[in-house]
Amino acid sequence: MRGLLVFGRTGQVARELEQLAPEARFLDRAAADLTDPLACASAIQNTGCRAVINAAAYTAVDRAESDADTARLVNADAPAAMARAAAEKQVPFLHISSDYVFDGAGDRPWRENDPTGPLGVYGATKLAGERAIAAAGGQWVVLRTSWVFSAHGSNFVKTMLRLASEREALSIVADQIGSPTPAADIAAALLVMVRAMQADTAKSGIYHFAGTPDISWAGFAREVFAQGGHRCRVQEIATADYPTPARRPANSRLNCGRIAADFGIARPDWRVGLAEVLETLRGSA
Repeated sequence: MRGLLVFGRTGQVARELEQLAPEARFLDRAAADLTDPLACASAIQNTGCRAVINAAAYTAVDRAESDADTARLVNADAPAAMARAAAEKQVPFLHISSDYVFDGAGDRPWRENDPTGPLGVYGATKLAGERAIAAAGGQWVVLRTSWVFSAHGSNFVKTMLRLASEREALSIVADQIGSPTPAADIAAALLVMVRAMQADTAKSGIYHFAGTPDISWAGFAREVFAQGGHRCRVQEIATADYPTPARRPANSRLNCGRIAADFGIARPDWRVGLAEVLETLRGSA
C-alpha cells in the first residue's frame, strides 16, 4: 500500500504488515524513537504519507510496573504526538491498543463503550494513549486486541513450544479467559480499515478485534501442544498460584460486533492461524 507509514518494524504486527504491504514505509527505532514524541511527529510531518499505522508499543507488562515513565512515553505520549501530526496532515491514523484497559470483571465480552479500569501501569498507559488520540482530532482508529501471537518475536505460543520440548508437564493459568489473535489477521484487518477510512472520512473511533473462540490460557496451551505434536501435560492452576508483578484481567473477552458492522471484518478462527504459525516455524527450523 503506497503512501502508508508504519511505526515499528520488528514487532509481531509490523512484521506481518511488511509481508502484506511491502511497499509501505516502516520506521524502526533508529528512524523514529518512540521515547521521543517530537521525533515521531516529525516523521509524519516530513513525509508524503497518506495514512499512518502505529504498530509499535511498550509491551513488557511486568517491567512497566517499575518503568512507568518509559511505558508512558511509548504508549501514550508518542501516539498522542503522532495523532496530532496526522490530524494536521489530514491523513488517517490507526493505533493498536489492548484488552488491558479493562479491569477484567465479569464474563461478558467487553464492548467499546464499556467503562475502563486498567489494573496496572501497562493498561493505564495504553488507556492514556487512547484518550490522547481521541483528543487530537482528525480521523483515527484505536484497535483493541488481545493475546497476540505469530511466528515472530516473543509470545505465548513460542514460549509453550520451547517449554514443551524441555518438560513433561506445565502448570498453566485456567481462570483467565480471552481471545488469542494471530498477528497476521490484525495486520490484514488494519489494511482493510485504512482503505475504508480513505474512502469514507466518517469512519473513526474505537474498535475491538480478536480471535474466536474464547478460551483460557490452559486451553490455549493444550491446542498448541495438540497441533504441535507435543505430549506435554497441562496442569490447570489459578491466577493466585502464579503471581506476577502486574495483575492480569480475568476476563479479556472482546465483543467484535462493531468492526464487523462498520468494516465487514469478521473474527478469525485463531486455531487456523495457529496452524499457519506452526507451519512457518517448522519451515524455519
